[in-house]
Amino acid sequence: MSILSNFVKEYNEIYNKSIEIEYEKSLSGDIKRVKDKLLDEKFHPSIQLKSILDKQIRRARYPMEVAITGQFSSGKSTFLNAILSRNILPTGITPVTSKVNFINYGDEYKLKITYYSGAHEYAPIESIADFTDQRQHEMADIKYLTLYAPMDILKDISFVDTPGLNSQSQSDTDTTRRVLRDVGGIIWLTLIDNAGKMSEAEVLEEYMEHFKNKSLCVLNQKDKFTKEQIETTTNYIKDKFSKYFAQVTPISAKMALESRAAHSDILIHDEYEKFVNKFKEDLKLNDVISLNFFEEDFKKYKQKVTEIQDLDSSGNTKLLEESNIQEVLDFIENTIRPQAAEAKEYAIKKDLRRICDILVKEYETIIGVYDSLCEILEDSQEEILENFDEIHKTYSKQLFTIYNSLESIMEKMAHETHKNIKKQKAYRYEEKSGFLSKDTFEKIEYETYWIDSDNVYKNLFYDDQTIDKMFKRAIKQLKEVELASDESFRNVYRDIKQRIHRWQEPYELIKKHREIASDLEFSTTRHFAAKVYENVLRSFHRAILENISALRKKFAYFNGALSYSYIQTTQATIAHFEQQIAESVVLYEKEPAKFNIYYPREDEILTKLKANFGFEKIEDFLTSKRNYLYKIIQYSKNQYLEINKDRITFVSSKKENYLNKITDLKNIKEEI
Repeated sequence: MSILSNFVKEYNEIYNKSIEIEYEKSLSGDIKRVKDKLLDEKFHPSIQLKSILDKQIRRARYPMEVAITGQFSSGKSTFLNAILSRNILPTGITPVTSKVNFINYGDEYKLKITYYSGAHEYAPIESIADFTDQRQHEMADIKYLTLYAPMDILKDISFVDTPGLNSQSQSDTDTTRRVLRDVGGIIWLTLIDNAGKMSEAEVLEEYMEHFKNKSLCVLNQKDKFTKEQIETTTNYIKDKFSKYFAQVTPISAKMALESRAAHSDILIHDEYEKFVNKFKEDLKLNDVISLNFFEEDFKKYKQKVTEIQDLDSSGNTKLLEESNIQEVLDFIENTIRPQAAEAKEYAIKKDLRRICDILVKEYETIIGVYDSLCEILEDSQEEILENFDEIHKTYSKQLFTIYNSLESIMEKMAHETHKNIKKQKAYRYEEKSGFLSKDTFEKIEYETYWIDSDNVYKNLFYDDQTIDKMFKRAIKQLKEVELASDESFRNVYRDIKQRIHRWQEPYELIKKHREIASDLEFSTTRHFAAKVYENVLRSFHRAILENISALRKKFAYFNGALSYSYIQTTQATIAHFEQQIAESVVLYEKEPAKFNIYYPREDEILTKLKANFGFEKIEDFLTSKRNYLYKIIQYSKNQYLEINKDRITFVSSKKENYLNKITDLKNIKEEI
């Protein structure tokens, strides 16, 4: 047996060691570590918690977001097209972009439309204008658009094209305000000839005051002005709007778009996309045995790439430099990206700590349920003990009254018996001896006593049945005390029950306050409250019923004693004293000088009646300071205290599990 035990121990030490998970050294790895701890089975995590933690991981991996905003007709869509080197977003002279457009990386060009209802659909990218034009009233149900494009720049940056801060729709303006708060960087786009006007200054003051470190002001359409005009306007904006922007850069989105769209890399990439798409289509249409069918297309593709590579790109390079778009890209890379990464990490870790705080708060809510029950049990203890004492105080007085009634009966019976002790003449013979004659006997008269039992019975029991009525009244009073004390014991339990049921009502329906909290933990708490009788009350109920049963048994015994034939008791008492008188006569006749005829006193009769009636036990039950009622009450109080202590300990033990979980959550929070 010891060999087997050693084997199991060694196996556990070697093979059952917890595996230390290796996490990548990144923000995603840190979140994964926290996620695994928070989703430990001991916390019984909710689906919502898992979802929000997965969302944080996606958030960490999500590209940096840069919002493009400004007043309408400032060329936001053209500027984004220039950044992306494609004429993707629609442009126009009216505020065309009426919805937030997220521009993300995707394996292919496509448009995703998300509605306020939560539904979404996909459409060809060419149809984007149908979903962004403010002039289209049927677009009210659309929440936002997501444009996917296979462009390398989008792997690291997600652009957010906003409706602008002076959109015709207030809801769209509010949406833009929220976007500015949450994104990693902001590019404020304005026209050079519009920059610094009062209308723009008011908008900046209202919306951009707190975003300087991550904001770039881009002055568009520099191609329409002289170098001196551009420089003058740029310096003016730097001075006037210094509290809103970290940098001011003049550009020409038009020149940038022309140069970048004609760049060899872009042209080659376009040819590649065409080539791959045609290849895919041909594969669907042909039974592929070999790739011979594609040789001609491949030759054309190679020829086109060669032609593009041979093109003179000096003009495009110069145009790109003049557009000054590179300064925008440099600002994104060197200023926005580091700050965005830091801000994202700070925000995510802040949210993770907040999640821990929420879970702790929810556990504290559950602990409060058990604390409030303990508080009720503790606070009610003194009053419950007083209720027990009140039972003794109330019914001791009534028992004493019954005792006085019974003692009056005994006194009446003793008095009637004593009253019927009558005298009667008797004779004894005393021998006399003579000198000359034979012995002779002298007849001597004396008085003795007898008890007229018939008259005793007649006066006590037969004529008016006074004693019978007195006994029945006493038995009735005793039964009333029994029933009333029984109900008083039940009322003690009802008091406990009522207090606990008032606690139970709100908690058997308790629900979590935050959706990420554990459904199972709150379900367990509701179940505990619903089963409060089994968990708490049953012990008190059983004890009260046990005490009532013990009291009933004693009352039953006492009722039996009172129901015992008092006529027979009287007969036995009379017979006892008749025997005493008879024995005294015998002794007296033998030695009259030494013995007297016995005459029972009334107190002796009373004492004998009580003895025959078992009155000592009755007296102990009814009047002694430590009578049976007192003993039952003391036992009940001690039993109640033990049960109350045990139930408080039991309820408190339920908290320990949650207190430990709170400690674990606080440790997780500290590690974030």
